[in-house]
Amino acid sequence: MHSFHYSNGGLHCEDVPLSDLVSEHGTPLYVYSAATFRDRFTKLDSAFSEIDHEVAYAVKANSNLSVLRLLARLGSGFDIVSGGELYRVIKAGGDPSKCTFAGVGKTRAEIEYVLKEGIYSINVESEEEAAFINKVAGELGLIAPIAFRVNPNVDAKTHKYISTGKSENKFGIDFELIAAAYERASKLPNLQLKGLQMHIGSQLTSVAPFVEAVEKVAPLAADLKRQYGIEFFSIGGGIGIIYEDALASGKESWWTEQPEETRPLTPECYASAILPTLQPLGLKILLEPGRFIAGNAGVLLTECLYEKKGSSKTFKIVDSGMHHLIRPALYEGHHEIVPLKESSGETEQVDVVGPICESGDFFCQNRELPRFMPGETIALMSAGAYGMVMATTYNSHPLPAEILVDGAEARVVRKRQSFADLIEAEEV
Repeated sequence: MHSFHYSNGGLHCEDVPLSDLVSEHGTPLYVYSAATFRDRFTKLDSAFSEIDHEVAYAVKANSNLSVLRLLARLGSGFDIVSGGELYRVIKAGGDPSKCTFAGVGKTRAEIEYVLKEGIYSINVESEEEAAFINKVAGELGLIAPIAFRVNPNVDAKTHKYISTGKSENKFGIDFELIAAAYERASKLPNLQLKGLQMHIGSQLTSVAPFVEAVEKVAPLAADLKRQYGIEFFSIGGGIGIIYEDALASGKESWWTEQPEETRPLTPECYASAILPTLQPLGLKILLEPGRFIAGNAGVLLTECLYEKKGSSKTFKIVDSGMHHLIRPALYEGHHEIVPLKESSGETEQVDVVGPICESGDFFCQNRELPRFMPGETIALMSAGAYGMVMATTYNSHPLPAEILVDGAEARVVRKRQSFADLIEAEEV
């Protein structure tokens, strides 16, 4: 569940009317719910309470400093994919010793930085990378804690751009080659074999691929524990969220009304399906959720500027676009679109498009939406993950502001960019 709902005819985030935030801060505007972040983290953490585990939030989903601080205070670890993300975590009060560093293209500068800061583990994507980390660590006089990422060749049945666990993807080492990789790495003097990692993809709505991957890789984890004394097994993230019924899913009644066989994947269902395989391993289990924690915790607010009726379509032209939320253009991602003023029930089929000079600049096409007019503000739901973190200043549009709501309090956690901010780092 989440904390966006209609009250007294207007859309609210927790106790704050979103129309008040628009009046004060303008649009486009990202708004986040602290209560939703807490709810998602706590539910997942509790679901695995019977085993040694750690929830390591995937910083790439939403890296705002205030979001990271909120999660750090809940005891979260962090899954990072760059030196810059570790810098953010530290600035937000997070602990480097609760961070794992993933990604296929780590630079020397990043490896040196994370080792000096005392990172928990570097997730290694190839034997060549392991050899390079060993060399860098030796030059620093340090021992680098590592975990190889295994590619289990499991089809996550998700969008091809966010599938990561098949042999055709760029991530990890093939399952058939991983044992030999550990054997060779065990001979490198400046490496500590600390764990094993996998991640099969993002936005999974069925538990079956998770079960298949865990059951395939768990025996390998057990063997590595016996041979090299590894201490953790990271099973990645990937739990999907609700996009199409995002607003309705904020109500507890919506969940109870769903048929059990089609009910969305929950932390409890996820944990109960894989705990029987994980528990006998006696390893610390790392979870790396990003979208699950952040996705339904945010919305993007944008004002309708114009309505253009053509011979075949009606376009609603808004003041935000693919430069602020690229998922519809990049992944064909669906975001529910609702007006801030509660709808009377009248609908129309429209394209919602932005100001960017690209035909791919749209939020939806040929969709039946509640009717809204120029001057009104709409909310794109489920925009808390892979929204602002992927935003750009394309066409020299300043980045939006970000607001974090906690109960009745709303704070600016990123100021809106100005034109001057756009060129601050440039020189003539």
